[in-house]
Amino acid sequence: MFYTKPRKHNFIKRFVSIYLFLTVFGVVFLSGLYVGWRESDTLAGNQQGRVLEKDKLPPYLLQNVDFSLFWDVWNLVKEKSLQQPIPDTQLFYGAVSGIVASLGDPYSVFFDPEMTRKFMEELNGRFDGIGAEIGIKKDQLVIVAPLPETPAEGAGLKAGDKILKIDDKITLGMPIDVAVSNIRGQKGTTVVLKILRNGWQEARDFSIVRDEIHVQSVTSKELENGIGYIRIIHFNESTQAAFEEALNATIAKTPKGIILDMRNNPGGLLEAAVRVAAEWINPPGTVVIQRSQDGQRQEFAAQGQARLRGIPTVVLVNQGTASGAEIVAGALQDYKQATVLGEKTFGKGSVQDFEQLRGGSALKITIAEWLTPNGRAINNEGIAPDVEVKMKREDYEKDKDPQLDEAIDFLRK
Repeated sequence: MFYTKPRKHNFIKRFVSIYLFLTVFGVVFLSGLYVGWRESDTLAGNQQGRVLEKDKLPPYLLQNVDFSLFWDVWNLVKEKSLQQPIPDTQLFYGAVSGIVASLGDPYSVFFDPEMTRKFMEELNGRFDGIGAEIGIKKDQLVIVAPLPETPAEGAGLKAGDKILKIDDKITLGMPIDVAVSNIRGQKGTTVVLKILRNGWQEARDFSIVRDEIHVQSVTSKELENGIGYIRIIHFNESTQAAFEEALNATIAKTPKGIILDMRNNPGGLLEAAVRVAAEWINPPGTVVIQRSQDGQRQEFAAQGQARLRGIPTVVLVNQGTASGAEIVAGALQDYKQATVLGEKTFGKGSVQDFEQLRGGSALKITIAEWLTPNGRAINNEGIAPDVEVKMKREDYEKDKDPQLDEAIDFLRK
C-alpha cells in the first residue's frame, strides 16, 4: 500500500499516490492507493449519530431509488431481531458497507471509525498482529507475504498459502476487511488459521500468537566479491531515509554489482517506491503510469540522481512481491537497468482512492490501475522474472537460498 500520513487541516484536498496493501496487521492491501485526504460531510457526521429521516433525503435519491424498502427493512430489523438492543450506528455503518460491497471489488471498502483509526496507526509501521499481508487471488483469501521476524514467519506461513478458516470462521466469501479484523488482535492473544498450501493433500492448522509488529523497511550489507545487498521489506514512512543511508554505505564501497531484494515486499508508499527506482532511472524518466477507467493516463517521473545507473543489478522477486515492489521491479526491467530473478510476482496493481470522511470513517474505492513505463499491466498479471529460480520446500527447511546464490553467480559473470 502506498500512503502518506495525513495532516490536520480544516479542508484537505491533497492527493497522494499510494499503494495499498491489505495486511493482516492492517485494513488494506498495498495495491495502488491514490489518496485524497479530505474531510467530507456524511449522514452520520451531519446528524451527529442520529438517523436521517426519509423526508430529509436529497431529492435525487427519492427520484431514482425507492427508499421505502430500506426503511421497511430497517424498522423490521429494529423490531424483530433477536439481537437487542441494536445501535443505530451499527445498522447505519453496516448499510454503508453494503453499498461499497455491492461493487464486488475486494479492494473497495468502507471503514468505520475504528477501522480507520487502526489504518492510521499502521502508517507508522507499528501495530499488533501476526505480521502477514493478505489479499484475494482467484476469489481465494491468500497470504501475500509474511514479514521477516514476525509471528507469521515464525509459524511457517508462506506466500501463496490459502486461508480456509480464521479460528472457526470459513473465509469463503469473506470480505478482506472482515478477514483482517478477525486475524488482527491484541498482543499475546492467539489466532488459528487453517491453511492449504500448494502440494498439500489436506489443510493444516497454524496457531499463531499475536505480537507487536515493527517493520524495519530497509537492511543492507556487503556480500562476497564486492557485491552490495539491499533488502527492502516494505515501503513506509521510514523507507526513504533508511534507503538513503543504505545507498550511501553501499556506494562508498564502489560495488561491482547490486542485489535489490524485494521478495515478500507487499508494497507501501508510492513516493518511497518512485524514489528508490529513481536511483537507476535518469530523471524525468517515467517510473509508473496510472490509467483510469476513462483511459486517461498520469505518469509519475523519477526525481533523483540515478547514482546506481549502469551498475549491474539483480532484483530478487517472488510471489509475495506486490504492489509498489512490482512497480520498482517493472520499471527497472523496462529500462533494462536490472535483471529480475526469482518467481512471478503477485500481480497487485489496482489504484484505490482513500477519502477520510467526517465522523471518523473513510472510503477506499478502486479508480484506476498501474502500468509499467512500457505500458505493461501489473494487476492480475504480475512481473515475470528474466531468470526464473524457484524456492523448493527443502530449501526452506535447510535454510538455503538458491535465488540469492543465483543472483551472486549472475553478477560474477
